Amino acid sequence: MRKTRYRNPPPPIVSDYMGECFYKIATHLSYRPNFINYTYREEMVGDGIENCIRYAKNFNPEKSKNPFAYFTQIIYYAFLRRIANEKKQTTIKEKIVKNTDDTRSYELMEGDVDVYHNSYLQFLRENQDRYQHIIKENEVVDPTNPEKKQSKKGIDHFVD
Repeated sequence: MRKTRYRNPPPPIVSDYMGECFYKIATHLSYRPNFINYTYREEMVGDGIENCIRYAKNFNPEKSKNPFAYFTQIIYYAFLRRIANEKKQTTIKEKIVKNTDDTRSYELMEGDVDVYHNSYLQFLRENQDRYQHIIKENEVVDPTNPEKKQSKKGIDHFVD
């Protein structure tokens, strides 16, 4: 048991200064035009900081003298992963709304025979086309490959 403790030393402790730097890098990167309009920007910043702390031990000063670039790349790709995950979740929610049957009648009290509809579900269905239109406006065709669509937000693909 003692031998394994010495073979795998604990990861270095991230100082308060490093944590503050990670926070500043992530926050300011989230203000870039390709990340500013997302409603889950705080989650993106949190993911970026978490990944910086997780991979801080992998930075090798012998290979690179620029830790700022290393951690900025980590945060940037954490942002892209969060955006992709949120788009997947949005697609799943849209499919659930589309496939949900709201024609069931609910009997709230004994003897109540009125049919009640889910007005929120009805609202989502009516406005789903409007949101799809907004998403299609943000797509841009790649001139080198017309079949490949890119987003103005910096994502190279959309989840099917």
